[in-house]
Amino acid sequence: MTPQFVTIVKTNQVPAGEVVAADAGGTRIAVANVDGTYYAFEDACTHEQCSLAEQGELAGTTVTCTCHGSEFDVRTGKVLAPPALLPVKVYRTRIVGDALQVEV
Repeated sequence: MTPQFVTIVKTNQVPAGEVVAADAGGTRIAVANVDGTYYAFEDACTHEQCSLAEQGELAGTTVTCTCHGSEFDVRTGKVLAPPALLPVKVYRTRIVGDALQVEV
C-alpha cells in the first residue's frame, strides 16, 4: 500500500505549545504545534501506552508523558528520558490551505 497524505485537523485546532489527538484512518496520532511548526507522532507512550495528547506536556520539542516521566523528541520520536526504551513513530506532515495532513 502506497503511503498517502490524509487531513486530520485544521491548523487552528492545534494551539501553539499544545498537543492534540487526531484520527488518521483508524490510527490515533498526536499533533504538536511548536511555534507554528506541526509535528505528528504516535499518541501512545511506548512505556505503558498512556496518551501523549491527553497525559503529555509539551516543552519546546520535548513531550513528557506524565504517567511515568518518559520524554520524547516530537521531531524524531527518539526517547530522551526513560522509563520508555522504544521511540514513538513519527509521521510526515504538510499543510494544505488550513488543513494539517499526515502521511500514513
